[in-house]
Amino acid sequence: MSRAAYRICRDHWKPAAAAVFNQYQRAALSIRLNIAEGFVLADFGRFGNHLAIAYGSAVETEECLELAIEEGIIPPEIAKETLEHCQRCERLLLGLLKKYRPLGRSR
Repeated sequence: MSRAAYRICRDHWKPAAAAVFNQYQRAALSIRLNIAEGFVLADFGRFGNHLAIAYGSAVETEECLELAIEEGIIPPEIAKETLEHCQRCERLLLGLLKKYRPLGRSR
């Protein structure tokens, strides 16, 4: 996700959409970094919390992409594959969350 975000932002950046691009890049990078950080903690409870943050960032990434498409900032044909990848990432993170962070357990 993070590489695709950087490519899209590099190739389609517009000054009027700077906030959307910046948030998109940060959210996409946050997915990757939270998974890595949670994994190295070697504590399944804390890993589950980091997965939850990563999932939130994946949803945020999808929202930024959808907004950019709807507002004509990014051509739909360019963002379609990245959007599908983002949605797959969300599904995978939900599966991991079910394993490492059972419902009703916040910490």
